[in-house]
Amino acid sequence: MKQALYEKLIQYILENQDRFYRLAYSYTRHREDALDAVQNAVCKALEAHEQIKNADAIKTWFYRILMNECLMLLNKRKKVVLTADDPGQEAVYYEKGYEPGGGVIEQELGKLELDMQGIIKLRFFEELSLKEISCITGLKLNTVKTKLYRGLKLLKENIQEEDLWAD
Repeated sequence: MKQALYEKLIQYILENQDRFYRLAYSYTRHREDALDAVQNAVCKALEAHEQIKNADAIKTWFYRILMNECLMLLNKRKKVVLTADDPGQEAVYYEKGYEPGGGVIEQELGKLELDMQGIIKLRFFEELSLKEISCITGLKLNTVKTKLYRGLKLLKENIQEEDLWAD
């Protein structure tokens, strides 16, 4: 039974690695950090595969690990002080069908609180259900709904405000 779940976990990771990278990149905005987050999440998932109770939980379980890795990297980055020797901003990674930071929505989404950003990204970019997001974030379903709708409202207001300034 455990071997079958382990094989299913490996298959799931291989089939969805692009999605994992895209989510990690949406948080970190750096290619290397996103790759590190995905790699760390995969390693942690494979090491802790015995914690999986059933095959239906693999998706939410892995997304939770990945999001925690992304948030941990962001917290580490806040503590790092840049020096004059730092080469600065790296080249932007482009993936067909995904253009990070290119639109108003992406910019305004980045201004929201991290938990709202995460919920909106999981809901609309990763197409997860609210129940799955609740499991991933560890928040109650009603809290997820509240943060999602509050975040969408703020996003809408900010975009409309942006449009008014542009006119």
